Amino acid sequence: MDTIDISKAGGYGQSGNIYESFYRLGDKGSLTPGLAQSVTVSADQKQYTFHLRDAKWSNGDSIVASDFVFSWRRSVTPSVRSPYAYLFAGIKNGAAIAAGKMKPDQLGITAPDQKTIVITLEKPIAYFKKLMAYPLFGPQNERLAKKYGNKFATQAKYTAYSGPFKLINWTGTENTWAFVKNPEYWDHKVVKLQRINYTVVADTTTGVDLYKTNKIDMTQLSVEQVPTYVKDQDFKIFAYSYVNYLAYNRENKDADKRKLLNNANARLAISAALDRSELAKKVVGDGTLIPTGFVATELANDPKTGVDFAKDQAVKDTMTYSTKLAKQYWAKAQSETGIKKISLTLLAGTDNGDAPATKNVVQYIKGQLEDILPGISIQIRAIPSKAAKNERDTGNFDIALSGWGADFNDPISFLELLTSDNGLNVGHYKSTTYDQLIAKAEGEDATKPEQRWQDLLTAAQLVNREQAVTPLYQSVYPDLMRHTIKGVIHNTAGTQWNYKYASIK
Repeated sequence: MDTIDISKAGGYGQSGNIYESFYRLGDKGSLTPGLAQSVTVSADQKQYTFHLRDAKWSNGDSIVASDFVFSWRRSVTPSVRSPYAYLFAGIKNGAAIAAGKMKPDQLGITAPDQKTIVITLEKPIAYFKKLMAYPLFGPQNERLAKKYGNKFATQAKYTAYSGPFKLINWTGTENTWAFVKNPEYWDHKVVKLQRINYTVVADTTTGVDLYKTNKIDMTQLSVEQVPTYVKDQDFKIFAYSYVNYLAYNRENKDADKRKLLNNANARLAISAALDRSELAKKVVGDGTLIPTGFVATELANDPKTGVDFAKDQAVKDTMTYSTKLAKQYWAKAQSETGIKKISLTLLAGTDNGDAPATKNVVQYIKGQLEDILPGISIQIRAIPSKAAKNERDTGNFDIALSGWGADFNDPISFLELLTSDNGLNVGHYKSTTYDQLIAKAEGEDATKPEQRWQDLLTAAQLVNREQAVTPLYQSVYPDLMRHTIKGVIHNTAGTQWNYKYASIK
């Protein structure tokens, strides 16, 4: 755990248990009560007024509206360098403040009294309440932040907690720490667990050894370990809304590479040459989900029919393995570009969350493309993930193995990534039609659920037809978790782990 500072965190998979916002995520991404007692929404859906319940910080301080104002302003302050400052873009002046063009006190959040928070948006945000379940949008104890200064949230003792649990025994570098029940939590009576101990281990072999000797109750498995435990009653697979994909550098400095990577048939050929089923089962690991497009499976459902977005985004002959189709697409690409022979470099990070699979994945891609597409040669460049990210961000790549995970349960969490002006669109995919669809979903159709859904679906299908990016597999994590543990809520996005209702029988 690299930080417990919600303004600086790069994710909130576990920390949603110690921090709480207006809402919490329940089962299947549903909204459950948090620090908000009630909310009123203006007719134009651009102003939300939250009324706080009586709640206290873990140190006994009252949680007040100004703690939210302080937290939000802190997170958008450029010098704080919040990785998620972009999620404030829809809040009035949020984007301008994050860009250093306005002052943090001009953010669209005010506290008329200790129990009331008024949030003003620049335009309606269809998924706004879902965002409000993210700890990023929760309060921070302003009194303690001023008391501790630069020490604030650098160790467990230098902050206070608003969630079902509080953190102990973490000094910023410790490999063991614990969540203990927070007696000041407003809903503490439903919390059954008294303590959750965490231990960082170097590898999954050590984790399994600790599990088998009853020293831990849950541990992640490697791909190689899965066959041994797949039939064990304690074996579990937890899916994440994280899709691994190929990004194509359309602004490549090499003219031939640029011409080829900007050709839709070339990208479709690469997609058709990859057997995602084989990749999932034999390369990445048992249980790996095969994506139907850029948006992850089990992320969001049609507001009218309840059908998974991932099912409806599928487009025939764009993600299907077919050597015949691959060769046809490739022949068209060669004819259209005049390029018969080319060498492309495949960039990959070697020490991210999927590091054990990365080496095998890039070798598989190289083998398939060179076997099926005549004239193509793939050079693998595997470097540390931090360096790989820098190379992607600066455009120093041909094709990159990349990935994206949803921050909340809505397709836009993926689809906004590919808009022309998004800084995370490292492949520089540009489509006026696509930009217009996303703008419509976020603008005139933001308050019309069915129309908005169709806008996003059409955009996702366009991604497939053009292979704006080429989705490969959706991450799942195999674990051993004792069958005596009940009530753990796991979500594919956002605050993935919720132990509020967990118990041991």
